[in-house]
Amino acid sequence: MKPSPLTYHRPRSIDEACEVLAGVAHEGKVLAGGQSLIPLLSMRLAAPAHLVDIGSIPRLDAISASQELGVTFDALTTHAALESDPTVAQVQPLLGRALRLVAHPTIRNRGTTVGSIVHADPSAEMPAVLSLLGGTLTVRSVRGVRQIPAAELFAGPLESTLEADEIATSVTVPAARPGTGTAIDEIARRHGDYALVGVVAQVEVEDGAVTSARMTYVSAGELGQVVDYTDILRGASAHDERDPLWQQVAEKARETVETEADIHATDRYRSQLVAALTGRVGFAAAQDAIRDDTRVPMHTGGSR
Repeated sequence: MKPSPLTYHRPRSIDEACEVLAGVAHEGKVLAGGQSLIPLLSMRLAAPAHLVDIGSIPRLDAISASQELGVTFDALTTHAALESDPTVAQVQPLLGRALRLVAHPTIRNRGTTVGSIVHADPSAEMPAVLSLLGGTLTVRSVRGVRQIPAAELFAGPLESTLEADEIATSVTVPAARPGTGTAIDEIARRHGDYALVGVVAQVEVEDGAVTSARMTYVSAGELGQVVDYTDILRGASAHDERDPLWQQVAEKARETVETEADIHATDRYRSQLVAALTGRVGFAAAQDAIRDDTRVPMHTGGSR
């Protein structure tokens, strides 16, 4: 299929893009990398009257990273650029670990991380990562600039709290803290498919024992939901996966995180994956927290 008829706009500055979008009200869509939007247009699941292509705007693909300010990446920063940035890997290693699980290299070379986040797909990795890290989205319009905390960004599946005239311009996530580890893993039917279930974990460890544990989920639970498992995992060993607390948190996740059936998996199967991955990824994050800083940052390999 082909997209329905529309008017194509190619602004040369972010101010011009904001003016165009303000003029078309709710009839416009913003195009950056296009890896999510173009298929929707082609299948006519989205049919905007106006398409505002920001891909030619200069200096909108910057990446900055520091221990003090965290990592900030702009609207046109591709998954591949963010994934391969060595400073980003040092400041917030979870970004690279998650991005390596996003689809295929071809998609990562074109797709933008900011675009993936505001697309708000519950089956995508980066919305879950942003929620867990407590990042912030910056948006612009003719009315000015505002920041949207991750906790206030997602209104539901494929729905964000951006206003119709706003353009997402950058995302900022905090730097990793000493004594805090992260991990991500997921299960998919084939390499490159959306995850049947994925888990992202952030665990704090002191003297070899867990002091805090939080997780988010991909293709399970509510979009943007952060589950705090500290009450269960406090005191769990960061050295021994046989610690009974890791099994207890797996069962708690099965009870807590809602799953739904679709053509790819039953809700019971997804619930089993939630339980299995919660304990596994939580322990991997705990080990990451105690890993020697001189070693290569850990990546728990996904099944995609």
